[in-house]
Amino acid sequence: MNGFLLALRSSFGFLSTIPVGITMEGLDEFFKRTYLHLVVGIVLGLIMGAVAYLLVNYLPVSIAVVLVIAFVYYITGLNHLDGMADLGDGLTAHGSVEKKLKALKDMSLGIGGVAYASITILAFYATLMALYEQSSLVYSSAADVARIFFFAMFVSEVAAMQSMLTIAAFGRSIHEGLGSILVNNTTVPKYLIGFVIGIVACVAMSSYMGFGMAGIIPFIAAIGGTLILLNISNRHFGGVNGDVIGASNEVGRIVALITLTVLLMYGGIVWTL
Repeated sequence: MNGFLLALRSSFGFLSTIPVGITMEGLDEFFKRTYLHLVVGIVLGLIMGAVAYLLVNYLPVSIAVVLVIAFVYYITGLNHLDGMADLGDGLTAHGSVEKKLKALKDMSLGIGGVAYASITILAFYATLMALYEQSSLVYSSAADVARIFFFAMFVSEVAAMQSMLTIAAFGRSIHEGLGSILVNNTTVPKYLIGFVIGIVACVAMSSYMGFGMAGIIPFIAAIGGTLILLNISNRHFGGVNGDVIGASNEVGRIVALITLTVLLMYGGIVWTL
């Protein structure tokens, strides 16, 4: 199989639960092209957006939001949420960097991990509910509100993938593993390719849906939130690992969704920029 096609297939096997099959050869090809994170983000974002559109359009919002969250974790798996939990254990551990690293890499789940994972899910739910409330104030049509959800899920998933590339490109690996392979292979040129793909995708979707250039703002905000996470990880652990990369996915998605909600709240549609 062509190396690029093998890398593309493996990227979906690595970053989602879509049963495409995955091999070590495929992973090697994928790690040579880490910008494919953004291609996966675009496809997953379209799927998540379509599911969110249907659920929000035809079900009570509280039920729809829970099902949207369940679907996101169904199609992406729980690896990123697990990374957030491990990060929580590491950040809440007291003592030296060595003790924090031990807690970060410990396979058992501590109260810090439970708290961070729980807060992440609560933030996801609360942000989607706030997004519904604010979009309902701007639009009276249920179909238009559902369109906002489609747009939000698409942009936030693309942003989440760029967030992982941000950690990998600018982070320093603290131990061997899949995380270190991703860090070592994500050069600045590959990061910039992913960045351009993400920007083009968000702008194209914004323009197609009549929201001007609004997609750029949550995309950039997610990168900003990820850089804060990178700074925190450097201060506590002296670098990053696969758990921090996974946690950045959750951070990037939620920051993007919060940004979209704030845009609706204070700009109505600043989307017409």
